[in-house]
Amino acid sequence: MDFGSVPNAKERTFQLPPDAVSNEKILSGKRSGPLHIYVGCAKWGSDDLKNFYPRGVKDELAYYATQFDCVELNASWYSIPAVKDIVSWCSKTPEDFRFFPKIYKGISHTNRLLGVEALSTEFLTRMAHFGPKLATIFLQMHEQFDPSQCRALIRFLQNWPAAVPLAVELRHEEWFDGSWNSDDLFAILENRKIPLIITDTAGRRDLLHMRLTSPAAFIRYTGANADSDFTRLDEWAERIKIWADHGLENLYFFVHQNNEEITTHLAAHFIKKLNTLVNCNLRVPKTQPYNILPNLFGEF
Repeated sequence: MDFGSVPNAKERTFQLPPDAVSNEKILSGKRSGPLHIYVGCAKWGSDDLKNFYPRGVKDELAYYATQFDCVELNASWYSIPAVKDIVSWCSKTPEDFRFFPKIYKGISHTNRLLGVEALSTEFLTRMAHFGPKLATIFLQMHEQFDPSQCRALIRFLQNWPAAVPLAVELRHEEWFDGSWNSDDLFAILENRKIPLIITDTAGRRDLLHMRLTSPAAFIRYTGANADSDFTRLDEWAERIKIWADHGLENLYFFVHQNNEEITTHLAAHFIKKLNTLVNCNLRVPKTQPYNILPNLFGEF
């Protein structure tokens, strides 16, 4: 992927902005049970991830699921998966493994949420075949979908079945520049506890809005193939420690990179940091030795 990539990333610094003031009303300081944390990658079968798999591995998903407990399923954006594929994926993963599918592009991008009732029903019907392994579905809107189309988004959220967890990612610049009245949108997100996805990518710092609309935080992190990829993750772990201390209930964190070769190394680094700071016991994925950092951490 190249969304949000920047030239000379190794020469830049990236820091998290302060939390939105409204987070204080979302995080009550109390949590009835343990903090549920899922950390994973966007895919399991990319050629770029070949260095993650030991020699001789024949089924990449089956192996991936021994190392991670979730995956961000981007395949469902390109086409609605066939039932046989969903059943196969589920059969290869343990009971506690979770899928976080992206909503089909025909709903979000081609039709921009207009006249998508039948297509949404088809998508949800298919997703039901994941059974208990279906986690939060996420809606990523087109970069040209701006606040002037907000009513379509609100209608879509109002019609979404409350029993199916949903998160929303917005990418147009005007969603975050303070130029529009966001009260109606944030009211429905907060009332229905729908996370507004926080996107951390080098070239679009406006997407790093740091506003929680639910006690669940959904974060999509994209490294810039620079040394700072690791220190950025350290800062995220420190922020999540603060949120956890104030009542965060669920964390969904997915690691991407524009060049994916060391995505799993970044994820392992982040998990180790969380285990230390948040006092959890997440499985740390095994990563294969690599000598590619000097080649990767150059200019884009």
